[in-house]
Amino acid sequence: RRGPQQEGRGRLLAQEPADLEVVSAALQDAVAKIGDIRWDASARTLTLACNRFRWEAGGRRGKGGERVRSALQLGDVTGVQARNLRRDAKQAVVELLSVAFEPGEQAPGGTVLLTFAGGGDLKVSVDCIEVVLADVSEPWATPRKPGHED
Repeated sequence: RRGPQQEGRGRLLAQEPADLEVVSAALQDAVAKIGDIRWDASARTLTLACNRFRWEAGGRRGKGGERVRSALQLGDVTGVQARNLRRDAKQAVVELLSVAFEPGEQAPGGTVLLTFAGGGDLKVSVDCIEVVLADVSEPWATPRKPGHED
């Protein structure tokens, strides 16, 4: 296996837990509004529109770096549980810290866990890992590079 498939410029497809690690790294410190998280139960998809920091750009645009508008879509979703995320606060901004997979009792199903700063998370039950991350805009310069305590 070659790892996550890169489909064109700025697009990743994840179908295995190791692939999700790459997607998670690309999404670390992405910011989104609660209203930009959509679960479509009939289509069995969860979509998150966000502004992600382009870690792969390595600060090409000065000290800060670049952000790009991106969309994360999870397929084969059977359920979504939110914890410490106020769904009624549509304009509230959340910062994504990680995306991980917890295997279920019957492979290839399990839970994709989206963890946000401040203790919020989404537990997304899936029949299998079917995740796409796509950049949907041109990058723009940002003066702030996300920082982390050691």
